[in-house]
Amino acid sequence: MADDIGAVSVKGRVSAEEWQARVDLAALYRLVSLHGWDDMIFTHISMRVPGPEHHFLINPYGLLFGEITASSLVKVDLDGNIVAPTTYFINPAGFTIHSAVHAAREDALCVMHLHTDQGVAVASQKEGLLPLSQHALAVLPHLAHHDYEGIALNLDERERLVKDLGDKRLMLLRNHGTLAVGATAAEAFVGMFFLERACMVQTMALTAGRAGVLEAPEAAQAEVRKQMGAGMGAISGLAWPGLLRRLDRESPGYDT
Repeated sequence: MADDIGAVSVKGRVSAEEWQARVDLAALYRLVSLHGWDDMIFTHISMRVPGPEHHFLINPYGLLFGEITASSLVKVDLDGNIVAPTTYFINPAGFTIHSAVHAAREDALCVMHLHTDQGVAVASQKEGLLPLSQHALAVLPHLAHHDYEGIALNLDERERLVKDLGDKRLMLLRNHGTLAVGATAAEAFVGMFFLERACMVQTMALTAGRAGVLEAPEAAQAEVRKQMGAGMGAISGLAWPGLLRRLDRESPGYDT
């Protein structure tokens, strides 16, 4: 378990606001692990540290998501340079996507990027996400797309990714995976949950073949767009306390 990794608690060495951000981000990593969305030690979730500095928290490279704690998270600047003492290091390439979104979007305090089976499968389909389920209808008005350019090592890609994201909160990275941003950890997670569930349903439904699936009527799609309004913000606040209670039962220690 993460409690046995040996990270020294930083709770007394950071502000209360930073500590809360650390706990929320560690919770996200543990939730991704519980949902089976992790890709061993790869992919990343980042969170901006409250305050005037553009500092961010990201996972220590080498820890499984189910091992991450609030204290083991690494604080970096916008270029991925470590700015606080730690025994861990990060994968700088992993921060390429995140730094681009954080820099361009003041509202993107939390950025999640995953490589799930179902997310990559739908991101690799020519038509992308189809209006097949209620989850998909809730996601589609907030969904952007970005074409695959290779492993995210080229800093030049950041400008194109940000342009493709625009003001959307969710993204399919073609041939690659999924992305969600939020003003809070809760908003990012619930948005990702809806996107991942929509992708899972689509991959299951398409076992019947493209001609065998039923798309939602246009009127229903318009109605859901109206019903969802600004997105997942309101419902995310309702879901988050229950998600934390699940962590307390099934993955304790994330908040150490």
